[in-house]
Amino acid sequence: VQLVESGGDLVQPGGSLRLSCEASGVALSNVTMAWFRQTPGKEREFTAAIWRSGFQFYGDSVRDRFTISKNNARNAVFLNMNTLKPDDTAIYYCAAKYGPNEYTNPEKYTNWGQGTQVTVSS
Repeated sequence: VQLVESGGDLVQPGGSLRLSCEASGVALSNVTMAWFRQTPGKEREFTAAIWRSGFQFYGDSVRDRFTISKNNARNAVFLNMNTLKPDDTAIYYCAAKYGPNEYTNPEKYTNWGQGTQVTVSS
């Protein structure tokens, strides 16, 4: 299984970005996919998840600003980020797991990408 993130960039506060995660070796129609983020010295923070069915979940700090989606035909998952804030600065990782439960717990995810850097700064 390989997960490859892209789309990270430097953006001004209030701006938008779209992150992509291309998957191989696993069918997204069979797994829960999620985005986590991490800053130096802190644990990985749950950002968003999407079940096999397409049902979505969000962390409190990004709800109403971020949207997770997927394209099963392309085997890719996306994170649309709007109204970005400096506190959103982090490395963003996509991850995959089987089963819908405990989707906020990074320890339950079996596959991870390398991460993509998002920096929000003026």
